[in-house]
Amino acid sequence: MIGALPDFRLETWFSRWEFAAAHSFTASDAQTMNVTDLLALAGRSVEDIAGIDLGYRPTYGTRELRDAVAAQYDVVTSDDVLAFAGAQEALFWLLAELLRDGGHAVVTVPNYQSVETVPLASPASVSGLPLWTGTGADLRWTLDLDRLVSLLRPDTRVVAVNFPNNPTGFVPDHDTFRALAHICHERGIVLVCDEVYRGIEVNPATTLPHAADLTPSAVSVNVMSKSYGLPGLRIGWVATQDRALLDRLERRKHYTSICNPGLTEHLAAIALGVGEAIHARNRAIVTGNITLVREFFADYPDLFEFEAPTGGCVSFPRYLGPEGPEVFARRAIEEAGVLTLPASLYASALADVPTDRFRIGFGRTSLPTTLEALRTHLENQPS
Repeated sequence: MIGALPDFRLETWFSRWEFAAAHSFTASDAQTMNVTDLLALAGRSVEDIAGIDLGYRPTYGTRELRDAVAAQYDVVTSDDVLAFAGAQEALFWLLAELLRDGGHAVVTVPNYQSVETVPLASPASVSGLPLWTGTGADLRWTLDLDRLVSLLRPDTRVVAVNFPNNPTGFVPDHDTFRALAHICHERGIVLVCDEVYRGIEVNPATTLPHAADLTPSAVSVNVMSKSYGLPGLRIGWVATQDRALLDRLERRKHYTSICNPGLTEHLAAIALGVGEAIHARNRAIVTGNITLVREFFADYPDLFEFEAPTGGCVSFPRYLGPEGPEVFARRAIEEAGVLTLPASLYASALADVPTDRFRIGFGRTSLPTTLEALRTHLENQPS
């Protein structure tokens, strides 16, 4: 069903540097919290979880978790939710299942690598939908529906998107996104929307509806890791009104995680119950950090061109220095312990991702210290 997969460039880079770096300027998750703080936010105590047994849980996820997930949606119910061990497992099995017999898929670019490599390793043919027009200083992030329609074929089975987008922070407007969902549904195409950054948009009015609420065939993928800042829970899910698809995915999950830990499903349900408070906290961190980054980059107009994200906690600024973003990123981590992601880690087999960029993150409270370290590094470079 799925052939050989290449190295996951971004995760390989993180494996080498994420826990060795003194400063992360590229974290893709919002600020985390410990168990005590999470429980206190929810008006609970550690004693409330002391009696949880460590046995198996239903493959679909506990009813408590699925109810808590469904409460975030307008149309989706708890019976429309299947829990996974993070979003990565969900995306892997979802794309593998939808494309197991071939057909055609359209994938937005740039993307989180597995969203294109899993389709490419399947029997399907795959086309890339660039999320930009123009180049260099004239580049603009956009979702061009005419360009999408031009890529569709009679055998197109999947359109896979990610909004807010990683690495750009781009979010289309509501009308465009709704039109996308209906274009796919009318043609019998499954819209797969990776929504892991949804909920911490600086302007909440830009927050898109869940894809799974818009049509009976659309699929939403989400996780506790990114906008909630709780990656250690390893709880993700697929939501869709297509219950036959969920049943097939459950049988695929039997080959990997089987079920999630009951303790982390319980903690995830608690966190979802105070999700608005967590999002408000993380949105405030992101908003403040965007201001700091904008001011920092303004001090180096010959090196950086910055555009704040519309949503999520990452963006993809230009690096203007003569050595390019690859050398910049390598020197920053090796000489100053500041971790970024150069554009090469987002290279795509489907479209030429702009190479003059690097990914940064805004979700951590440690960002002021990170910027100080980067400033020292830049000031110490030979002129």
